[in-house]
Formats: sequence, C-alpha cells, structure tokens
Amino acid sequence: MDEKELIDRLIDLAFAEDIGEGDHSTLCSIPADAQGKAKLIIKEEGILAGVEVAKEVFRKFDPTLKMEVFIEDGAHVKPGDVAFVVEGKVQSLLQTERLILNIMQRMSGIATTTHRYVKLLEGTRTKLLDTRKTTPGMRLLEKQAVKIGGGENHRIGLFDMILLKDNHVDFAGGIENAIRGAQKYLKEKGKDLKIEIEVRNLDELKEVLRVGGVDRIMLDNFSVEDTRKAVELVAGRVALESSGGITEETIRSYAECGVDYISVGAFTHSVKSLDMSLKAD
Repeated sequence: MDEKELIDRLIDLAFAEDIGEGDHSTLCSIPADAQGKAKLIIKEEGILAGVEVAKEVFRKFDPTLKMEVFIEDGAHVKPGDVAFVVEGKVQSLLQTERLILNIMQRMSGIATTTHRYVKLLEGTRTKLLDTRKTTPGMRLLEKQAVKIGGGENHRIGLFDMILLKDNHVDFAGGIENAIRGAQKYLKEKGKDLKIEIEVRNLDELKEVLRVGGVDRIMLDNFSVEDTRKAVELVAGRVALESSGGITEETIRSYAECGVDYISVGAFTHSVKSLDMSLKAD
C-alpha cells in the first residue's frame, strides 16, 4: 500500500470516528443549502504544516469546497496570519473543522519543534532524523511534518530498512550472528535494504567494525566523550548515528563530535501542538 492510500484510509477512519452516523449538531441547525466561508487563523508563532493534507481532507469530504491558500507548508507564521480560506457548504465546513485542526495543529507543532532542533545543528555536518515513536495511524503525516521542519526521515516502518537493535542482537546470540543473519536474509529474499545496528558501548562498536557488513551504526545512549571516541575509532568507514536521551541542551555537543546523524524521538512523541483555529469568515 502506497503513502496516498494510507493517508486516504487515515482520513476515512478519522471521519468515521468523529462523525459516525451523523453530525447532529450541524444537521439540526444549518440548512443543507447554506453557503459560507471559513478561514484558518494562526494563533501562535511557528512553522506551518498540513496545508496539503487539508486540501485532501476537504476534497475527500466535499469536492465542491473551494480552498484559497495564502501561506504554504514550511512557512514561518505568527499570530493573526490567515493560512487559507475555504468556501462552500456550511455543513461541510463544520464537519471538517475538527479533523483539519487536529491534523494541522499536530503537524505544525512537529514542524516547529523540528525546525528548532535543526537550527541548533547549523554549521555542523550532522543531519537530524526522526524515529518510529509516532502516533499510531498518524505516522506518515508526522514524518511529513518532520521534513517540512527541515529534518529527515529515518525509516517509515519496519519494512524499508533493517535496524538490528539491542533485543535483536541479544535474541540472535550476539552481534556477528545478527549481522550474518541479516546479510543471509537479504540475499535469500533478493532485497536491497540498508543494514543498521545498534551498539551500547565501545566494545560492541569494535565488534561491529570487526565483523563489518553494515551501512550505519547507532550509538545508543553514549556520552559525548564516548561519542567522540567512537567517531575516532570509525574514522569515516561507516555512517554513525547518535540516539537516546539527546535534548536541545546537548544536541550541539553530539553534532560537534562529527556524527553523521542524530535521531530524536521527542519531536514526534512529546510535541506541543501549534495553536490555530478555523473560524467563520
């Protein structure tokens, strides 16, 4: 299933859970032929995200709705800005309002937080990655928001990359068994996937370097000092990713060690939504 199909299913499910057998509040108070306008008003400074998804939500619910966009995804917004105006049946505007806000507030919150982290890495070679710590069903939209904010996607799910984490290594009986198993699997299945492995200390890092055959090594919960040592040990032979407990206060220190990537779960699992409203015009 491609990304568009997954997003279509998410939108359908969201309407099913919100509207159910019918929006009785709207149906009892608004004539079916009533026409009107609503505008998306920004109430907090940040990075806007979700405009393109909003277009799809309106289109799927009522293709007769007309949307005029003034501010595109990725733009810096401030209180009072109007991102778009949508015009058409008032019943449709009221029934789509909450889903539009739920999606755009969360996506904009993620984009805003991501952008803040990206700014902290300016001047280094390190790229910022997200994780799979996302809201179930919302992953594609949240990962879109990360990219809008200037970050990069690590992997979409369990299917587009091999990441051998500590549990995989322990259950497989060690680092060499895990790596050899991954290589054998890819060859047997005829798949071309990158292999990444997580290490918990410098000894495990040395073991991975001895075995070889991986595209990236994740340094899990390393101190800044050990990260610097890891970069020296690897000497550019394989990409390095720092992960685990990295905050806005410490991220610059990790980047300055020379790692290729830093992955942060916080901007998808603990983000604050950006305040906005969809109001009658």
